[in-house]
Amino acid sequence: MSFWTRLFGGGTSAETGPAKPTAEIEHGGFTIRAEPYRAEGGQFQTAGTVVKVIDGETREHRFVRADRFAGVEDATQFALAKGRQLVDEQGERLFREPGRPSGSPR
Repeated sequence: MSFWTRLFGGGTSAETGPAKPTAEIEHGGFTIRAEPYRAEGGQFQTAGTVVKVIDGETREHRFVRADRFAGVEDATQFALAKGRQLVDEQGERLFREPGRPSGSPR
């Protein structure tokens, strides 16, 4: 794929198609989905989603990390580990709207 194609978002959907969950776990009341996707060079980019229902509303936080792996299994395990780390460090603050202090109403 050429530099210009990568820069302006070209390419086939087989190369950059939407990530599908490769694993899902429950951790501390949150659901963590590993969603690594195929990146440049055939490697798998670390990505996932943290989900929790709060006050009847399903909230999601998508994360992508720079880490890449040769195999989807390694990328999956790392994404789950990063998801657990996010939950442990930030909890429901993951879903806070940018620029809004914690504890303030929506």
